[in-house]
Amino acid sequence: MENSAAANGTTISALVAEGKALGKMWNTINSVKQTTKANGFDTRLGKLLSELKAQSTVDSGQIATHVLRTYGIQQIDRRRRSEALWFVENEVDCRKFIADGKFKGSSLTALQAAMRKAAKADDETTEGKPSNVGQSDDQPKLVEQSKQSMTVGPITRKVMVNTILAQAAINKLDLEEIIEDLMSELTKRQQQG
Repeated sequence: MENSAAANGTTISALVAEGKALGKMWNTINSVKQTTKANGFDTRLGKLLSELKAQSTVDSGQIATHVLRTYGIQQIDRRRRSEALWFVENEVDCRKFIADGKFKGSSLTALQAAMRKAAKADDETTEGKPSNVGQSDDQPKLVEQSKQSMTVGPITRKVMVNTILAQAAINKLDLEEIIEDLMSELTKRQQQG
């Protein structure tokens, strides 16, 4: 792993130091304007995660838990890590959105939601009536996939994911909004429990 880090112009010790510094900063976060500066928490965390993701040997690009521990960022909430990575991967668009005065919130979660809402509004005003080309052919296939995924007996995670995907497509629901709703529900349950 040290060789791959060195090939990318960084060393493991530099990445470990960066991870530990980010771990210390975790409790002093104030606003999205501060955290998204060039040396802000979310920008630095996103860049570190991007580097670790690029070095990942897993096909999905996921970062192993032991790697997170090694770099001292395992205690940072996984949603925050995900948002920081999203910010770095979409940094140009995010900074433009904020600079244009379209965002007045205080978190990356709110920034994501505002950008998604603005994009959806732009799509609705520029597209007019959505095209129906090819949709009628997919509907029976999606219904069949949904029926197949509803099995008798214990449901596996894979079956549940396939069911959600099929139902979202059949009912023309926004998958990102469903994921946000699931994450929100999980947060509520964790706070209650």
